[in-house]
Amino acid sequence: MKPSIDFWFSIGSTYTYLSVMRLPEVAAKSGIHFVPRPFSVRSIMREMDNIPFANKPVKAAYMWRDIERRAARHGLAPRLPAPYPLREFDRANRVAILAAEEGWCEAYLAATYRRWIEQGEEAGSEPNLSASIAEAGGTPSRVIERAASDEAERSYVAATDEARRLGIFGSPTFAVDGELFWGDDRLEDAIAWRRDGRLDRRETRP
Repeated sequence: MKPSIDFWFSIGSTYTYLSVMRLPEVAAKSGIHFVPRPFSVRSIMREMDNIPFANKPVKAAYMWRDIERRAARHGLAPRLPAPYPLREFDRANRVAILAAEEGWCEAYLAATYRRWIEQGEEAGSEPNLSASIAEAGGTPSRVIERAASDEAERSYVAATDEARRLGIFGSPTFAVDGELFWGDDRLEDAIAWRRDGRLDRRETRP
């Protein structure tokens, strides 16, 4: 069995784009399976009175430029700024909950982020939603109906409660045996911890 890392995310997090788009290559190179764990980071951030970019134009401008720089490093081609924040944040993530249960979450994530960040189609809304579900192998009408059900909402709340219990407060977060690594720039640290139980020591030079 492959070693695994829990990949906690909310569609709606802009920085999560960087992780979603490079995880397949990272997984292939590292031999690690990343378990998709969708949750509502928005709920947790509201509880913490932490709204990092809304109504903060200077900080938002930095965010978009930072993503653009980091995306170039990984050969990605975002079209920024993308629509933000998402109007259908919860619907996008309830679909992800179902996709994770049914085994097509990775494909859905890649499709919805590509359409959102690279093509300007807002995640969770049409035409992104149906197209991304179909590309991932789901039936849009069935999935969208299930995502609106009380059962899907209960699963979404339960996932968010688990994230809260673990101390997760941002997306993406990589969880390894109780150790949390927040942010795309901590992905390699999570892999090192999974492999060695510690971070690599690095030489410092004057």
